[in-house]
Amino acid sequence: MDDDNPAVLRERLAALRAEHRDLDTAIDRMAQDGYTDQLRLRRLKKRKLQLKDSIARLESRLIPDLEA
Repeated sequence: MDDDNPAVLRERLAALRAEHRDLDTAIDRMAQDGYTDQLRLRRLKKRKLQLKDSIARLESRLIPDLEA
């Protein structure tokens, strides 16, 4: 797999964004419940932050370097 291929990076980015959205929905649902497993909620939030960091890294790789 070519790690610098923009098509591959965009595909991976789309997958990460979808997982991030799904986690956001799950976290919102858990927060609305009367009884919430706090450990699971913290783990989901931590995973969501990891995804956010991965998304930012991939987005920065897709931005071309401009050397003037």
